[in-house]
Amino acid sequence: MATWTIANLERNTADGGVIVAHWRVTAEETVGEETYTASAYGTCSFTPDASAPDFVPYDQLTENDVIVWVWGQVDKIQTEAALTAKIEEQKAPATVSGLPWN
Repeated sequence: MATWTIANLERNTADGGVIVAHWRVTAEETVGEETYTASAYGTCSFTPDASAPDFVPYDQLTENDVIVWVWGQVDKIQTEAALTAKIEEQKAPATVSGLPWN
């Protein structure tokens, strides 16, 4: 299961409109006693319009509001699938390193 969070927001001081959201998504899977994790980080830019009927002032935003905005720009399914692939690679790596005599 993937967990999406907003790490930081950048906003206009004049109207409180969010101009950049910094997001992170983390996936985790436990198999036996081993836990595998993968994550991604990115940013999304916005052009806020304080006169728009759907404008939400900064002090009234929830993390979920902003995550929905991010999903409007980032393919949620594809991003989570990439994290799942990273975890599968950790569980069954295609290559490994080491020395046969140790």
